[in-house]
Amino acid sequence: MTEFQDKARAAEAAIRTLFEPTPCQRNEHLSARFDADIWLKREDLSPVRSYKIRGAFNAMRKVRAQAPEQDLFVCASAGNHAQGVAFVCRHFGVRGVIFMPVTTPQQKIAKTKVFGGDNIDIRLTGDYFDDTLAAAKTFCAEAGGHFLAPFDDEDVIEGQASVAVEIEAQLPTLPDRVVLPVGGGGLSAGVSAYFGPALAFSYVEPAGGASLTEAVARGAPYTIRPVDNFVDGAAVARIGDKPFARLKGIAPADVHRAPEDRICTTILEMLNLEGIVLEPAGALSIDVLEDLRTSIRGKTVVCVTSGGNFDFERLPEVKERAQRFSGVKKYFILRMPQRPGALKEFLNILGPEDDIARFEYLKKSARNFGSVLIGIETLRPENFVEFRARLDAAGLVYTDITNDELLAQFLV
Repeated sequence: MTEFQDKARAAEAAIRTLFEPTPCQRNEHLSARFDADIWLKREDLSPVRSYKIRGAFNAMRKVRAQAPEQDLFVCASAGNHAQGVAFVCRHFGVRGVIFMPVTTPQQKIAKTKVFGGDNIDIRLTGDYFDDTLAAAKTFCAEAGGHFLAPFDDEDVIEGQASVAVEIEAQLPTLPDRVVLPVGGGGLSAGVSAYFGPALAFSYVEPAGGASLTEAVARGAPYTIRPVDNFVDGAAVARIGDKPFARLKGIAPADVHRAPEDRICTTILEMLNLEGIVLEPAGALSIDVLEDLRTSIRGKTVVCVTSGGNFDFERLPEVKERAQRFSGVKKYFILRMPQRPGALKEFLNILGPEDDIARFEYLKKSARNFGSVLIGIETLRPENFVEFRARLDAAGLVYTDITNDELLAQFLV
């Protein structure tokens, strides 16, 4: 047994004072779909609905053991790390100051307050996270606190490795493969370091925040710009130096990028079919199974569902993106004749499974024609082939803007 494994097991044993192991459950639906033995390590069922509590607990535990007088801990986070820090501050009875961007949704602020109670102080600073982080570090230095990093810390990595300790104890034998979501790299570094070469790993990050992909290609962490923040729990511009020191050398083929729109289909699938609520980052490890289909057939696979802090106010956006990715919803700009009966004629073009989801005149100044933004939902993607054919037969001029990000940003 390695020194790191010893430390991870010590962290796991200590965490039992906080909560029971999160379940590792075989999922019948996914197992049948991918012809494999698929297990979900349900970190979305931790007390703060993410694995982040593990690293925060282990880091604070070790600081308190070495310096019992240290009673001020500081972090910067707009999400799961903040909630984990808040929870363990209350557990240890210490003071916590949590810096969050001014733009943080009230739901996340409220949950952090609930977990930390009177032991924490939340400070809203900066419109962007970089400003928030700078303010937190400045305050921490001036106040003599201990800064709790979300992932670039060896004690945090050890704490996240407790996930691997539990998987080892919960399954009758080691799985063939573990699928790990990657943001800053603390979880993926900890779990892969614990198991070592005993099994295979697949690492998955959001396509709009592929910092591990870039680091593997360059051989060192690199700051990527811009970053798509939709997968807010894993959209990190630069993987941590300490996590990458443990991940360096992994094969590029083992690093996968999940499209944000496809992740939305996975969120809805797990919610509607399995009743499992996952945030975008929590769905990463399941979403990538489609890319791994051939290699995992007949294998035992553990997917770490890293978090379930999903704000249901985002559900309409998730549904919209999922429909567009699945090809059952499209947006067109249509040149509509400005005469009586034109709209009725257009409605006759719709098929029996087609429905209008959006209809808006964009410009009425033209004398004979007007531009119309129209959104169409249908039951099957192939219905759009027939729909376009009927538009062409009617002589209507149209442009499909579904995948035009610039136009969609302003019009959809």
